[in-house]
Amino acid sequence: MTANVVLVHGAWADGSSWTKVIDGLRVNGVLAVAAPLPLTSLPDDVAALHRTLEHVEGPVVLVGHAYAGAVISSTSDQNVAALVYVAALAPDEGETVADVFNRADHHPDAPKIGPDSHGLIWLPEEAFAKAFAQHATEAEQAVLAATQRPIAAESIGVQLMRPAWKDRPSWFLVAEEDRMIPAETQQFMAKRMGARVHTAPVDHVPMVTAPATVIDIVMEAVREVG
Repeated sequence: MTANVVLVHGAWADGSSWTKVIDGLRVNGVLAVAAPLPLTSLPDDVAALHRTLEHVEGPVVLVGHAYAGAVISSTSDQNVAALVYVAALAPDEGETVADVFNRADHHPDAPKIGPDSHGLIWLPEEAFAKAFAQHATEAEQAVLAATQRPIAAESIGVQLMRPAWKDRPSWFLVAEEDRMIPAETQQFMAKRMGARVHTAPVDHVPMVTAPATVIDIVMEAVREVG
């Protein structure tokens, strides 16, 4: 049985950020669906992921981008056979997303962010061209900015339980030109989890700007566990 793929978006994005990857996996005969997250709290997001997983037959390769690294790390679904982290945050047990996000100095072009009066964190529009997706076209940057989903500040302050990557094989795409999550931080997390590490000169959203790189890694995981 060929593994199916569930793709999980991070903060300031939605499922459409995976469009090119979904198309590429389909060409390779792999079913992929994007799990919609409310980004209202880590428990809410994990629950939303599990609702999607209920509709996907196993085995499943679970792919998380950025903040969603914490979401896929929190799964308890037994159909999940492998985890793929794409420029992601992967806290260990007892750590929060904020802990690993702020582990190293940030890029000079990284935006200054904080919650609004509703406790939501938005990304400034100019940050999409400067830091979030500097390798994207102007049109892609404009769409990413227009469709961004804010994340609740409380989501990044929740301590993880035992992460799923301790019990399942994992892959990690380190984005060497990421201006949101330092490559140094990504390398640290990938090494700590014992992931199979791929590095590439890509920005924070390689599923948009370098989809073939992402597809190749996901297919590697699919072939191994499928």
